[in-house]
Amino acid sequence: MKRKRTLFNMTFGIAILFFICTMILLFHTIEQFLHSTNETITETKVDSFADVKKYSSLLEDELKKYELEEYTIVLLSLMQQESRGKGGDPMQSSESAGLTPNTITDPKESIKQGVKHFHRVLQYGKKKDVDFPTIIQSYNMGLGYIHYIAKNGGTHSEELAKKFSMIQVNKNPKLYNCGGDKDNFRYPYCYGDFTYTTKVTKNIEMISSDSIPTMNTEQITGKAF
Repeated sequence: MKRKRTLFNMTFGIAILFFICTMILLFHTIEQFLHSTNETITETKVDSFADVKKYSSLLEDELKKYELEEYTIVLLSLMQQESRGKGGDPMQSSESAGLTPNTITDPKESIKQGVKHFHRVLQYGKKKDVDFPTIIQSYNMGLGYIHYIAKNGGTHSEELAKKFSMIQVNKNPKLYNCGGDKDNFRYPYCYGDFTYTTKVTKNIEMISSDSIPTMNTEQITGKAF
C-alpha cells in the first residue's frame, strides 16, 4: 500500500511539473507572438506626410528667392492641408493666380504660385501688424481676411474667421453655399474654412516633431515674422 502511494505521489508530481513547464512554454510563445505583432505594426506604420515631404527641397528653393526659406515647414503644412501632396496643383494655388480651381497641373508651377501667394499675404500681414495665425488663415481666405483682422484687434480666432466668412457668403450666397450640403461642417460659413489655421498649425507641430529641422515657436504662433 505504501509503495502504491509513493508511486502515485511521484506520478502526480511529474504531472504537476509537466503542467508548469507547459504553461511556461505557452506564456513564452504568446509573449513572442505579441512582440512580433508589435514589430510588424511598427514597421508598416504609414507616414501621412510622405507625399508632401518629397517637395521639401523644391519648396525651400522657391522660398529662397524671397529669403523666406525658414518657412519651409509652414508651406509643407499648408500643402498637407490643401492636397496631402497629391495632384498637379498640390498647393491649390490656381485661384490665387486668378484661375479656376486646379487649372495649374504642374506641381512646380503650383509651388511657384503658392510661394508667391504666401509671400504676398506675409508682406501684407507685416504691413497690417496682424499675428501669424492670421497669415496662415489668409492663405485660405485671401488678403481681405488680413484687412478684416487688422480692423478687429489684429489677432486671429475661429469666431472672427466665421464672421468674415459670412460677410463673403452674404455677398454671393449662390456661390458660397457649401454645394448645398447643410451637413458640411462649415455650413453656413461656406467661404473658406474657418478651421484652416487650427489644422495647419497641427500639421506644423507634427512635421516639426519629425526629421525636418524645427522652427522657432514664435514664428508659428506669434508676430515674429
